[in-house]
Amino acid sequence: LRVREGFAVVAFGWLVVGLLGAVPGWLSGQMPSFTDAAFESISGFSTTGASILTDIESRTHGTLFWRALTHWLGGMGIVLLAVAILPLLGVGGMQLYRAEVPGPVAERLTPRIRETAKRLWGVYVLLTVLEVAALMIAGLGPFDAICHAFATMATGGFSNHNASVGGYGLPAVEWIIIVFMFLAGTNFSLHYLALTGHWKAYPHDEEFRFYGSIILVAALLIGGALFLAGTFEQAGETVRATLFQVVAIITTTGFGTEDYLLWPPIAHAVLLALMAVGGCAGSTGGGIKVMRVFILLRHAKIELKKMLHPRGVFTLWFNDRAVSPGLQTNVLGFFLLFVVVYVLGVVILTLGGRDLLTSIGATAATLGNIGPGLGQVGPASNYAFFGIWEKWLLVLFMLIGRLELFTVLVLFLPGAWRRS
Repeated sequence: LRVREGFAVVAFGWLVVGLLGAVPGWLSGQMPSFTDAAFESISGFSTTGASILTDIESRTHGTLFWRALTHWLGGMGIVLLAVAILPLLGVGGMQLYRAEVPGPVAERLTPRIRETAKRLWGVYVLLTVLEVAALMIAGLGPFDAICHAFATMATGGFSNHNASVGGYGLPAVEWIIIVFMFLAGTNFSLHYLALTGHWKAYPHDEEFRFYGSIILVAALLIGGALFLAGTFEQAGETVRATLFQVVAIITTTGFGTEDYLLWPPIAHAVLLALMAVGGCAGSTGGGIKVMRVFILLRHAKIELKKMLHPRGVFTLWFNDRAVSPGLQTNVLGFFLLFVVVYVLGVVILTLGGRDLLTSIGATAATLGNIGPGLGQVGPASNYAFFGIWEKWLLVLFMLIGRLELFTVLVLFLPGAWRRS
């Protein structure tokens, strides 16, 4: 396959799988219409977790399990795309980890796609099994434990409860999900290295350290605001609720234990920023990716240095490797495209009659593959009220965000369809 065909296979393949996944829900009558079934299916396979179901608990076990399974399959599918396929097309956050590039991560992962897939699937299955066991010990039944483990490891967010994870009222369950959401938002290559005895891969990885730092700073800001506002009576509740929501949003899992729209405004601002950042490269998380944000910030720092030292020569480093100018341009282009698509989505939804906050929240939540957003699509709401054209627009945003923007948007160029 040439590069052009590679883009088409990835983009249309994901769309076809999502549409086929809609058939069971549509034919069984569990979904109101094919549009709703397609929305729910593509939301599952893209690990977005945005739902049109108003009463989840009334659905059959078959429907709930299928929703969770679409998450789980889509989650590992995204990791394999990010690690093995998209870098070959010049797209994706894993370009620094390509097998031919020396470094602490790539050099220990086989360059053969089949072997890479086997090893990553092994890590994925192991973490899923561990979470299922932990959730059952904490008090969940086997069915709920399996469905929530599928949704957690895929950073999807579909829950079997109308009130999401908070509906169970089990602090132990919330702490377990916090840990596994954090792991799911981490580069799976690091998990593989840790399981093979290279535990230092975590602290040595700059993206992982930056990922942890973002979570810590965001938790301190939101937790401090909640403490000052007296939102919770106990400090332990404040810490747990804050960490859960921060990790759920930055990893784009989208689970909820509280309605964060009732929190102070600073919490909304911080969570909105986390929606854009997303998880690490090579994880099941969506968003811009922590690695790209890291490179963008370092690039901005270098540009400031150039203002003071016009004749200076500066190199952008990442994990002790020089980042090529081409990759820097790729990251800048990705960020620009993300902003353009995001603003365009907000404008279209607003012109369609939605209020600004809902338009911002829905676009951020679908483009970042998060699920819950702001306004009418907050953690206590759903997407059922949107019209048919709005749902298909949001489906497009889910696919664009999940497949790293370039993979889908390049197909809109006339040159992609010309015979060469």
